[in-house]
Amino acid sequence: MKNYLLFATLIILVSCGLDKGSKVKADKVKPVVVTVNYPLYYFAGRIGGELIQLEYPIPADVDPAYWIPDDDDLEIYQSADIILANGANYAKWMNNVSLPSSRVVNTTSSVKEKYIALEDVATHSHGAEGEHEHTGYAFTTWLDFEIAAVQAQAVKDELVKKFPDNKEELEANYELLKKDILNLHKLMQDVALLLEYQPVIGSHPVYQYLAKAYSLNIQSVHFEPDEMPSDDQWKEFDGIMEHHPARIMFWEDEPMPGVKEILNKKEIKTVVFNPCSNKIYDLDFLEAMKKNINNLSKLE
Repeated sequence: MKNYLLFATLIILVSCGLDKGSKVKADKVKPVVVTVNYPLYYFAGRIGGELIQLEYPIPADVDPAYWIPDDDDLEIYQSADIILANGANYAKWMNNVSLPSSRVVNTTSSVKEKYIALEDVATHSHGAEGEHEHTGYAFTTWLDFEIAAVQAQAVKDELVKKFPDNKEELEANYELLKKDILNLHKLMQDVALLLEYQPVIGSHPVYQYLAKAYSLNIQSVHFEPDEMPSDDQWKEFDGIMEHHPARIMFWEDEPMPGVKEILNKKEIKTVVFNPCSNKIYDLDFLEAMKKNINNLSKLE
């Protein structure tokens, strides 16, 4: 009887050990990839697919460029296997924290010569980010869709390093994404011809790479879609209009009715071109950009 109990106990222990080992193998943790903005999140998801665990702790109602992570958010970045950065001094919080440099990938490092320096320094406040400055370089690099394709390639190259056995799959995923991005580039080139260098006002200084890549004549103010500009802001606007007589104004989101009414009286059409720095609830990056371009195509 004792021998039988001992044998049964051994069977149970061995079985438990096998089950545990199988579970560990099945639940093997995927490399964690975290990004500083939504475009890079989208690129990583398209390329890495099921091979990676994507993390994105940035709330949907803030501008990722000026977001500041709390301790819990920072831990996500510090413990990640790959940290995808945008370059051009995007996500300024990264300059003030300690991150494992070997895991940080600057996705625009190969196109630094295309960075656009900001000539004017402007300090203003909006949203949850509070007061901040626009200094250094323009940073919405992906609005030049050729640069966006380069950023996607940087993501792919890093993932290939991580998954050399999956190189063929990653390369194929990247090629499909690149095709989609360069199709946006072609669509944007065609639509830009309709604007024919005519003056355009940008509601915010986020369109520099779009303007340079597609020969758009854009000067920007600092208007927020959900706020009525102050008297001083309208005076600045009218001053710009004296030497830059725009009839079109780009907005990151639909402006409030009161603002739109004033612009209509000034015979200025409003058009939404969302930079897609952060997630848009009902659209992914590709869909959002197609919608932006379609909005421009409707301008007369």
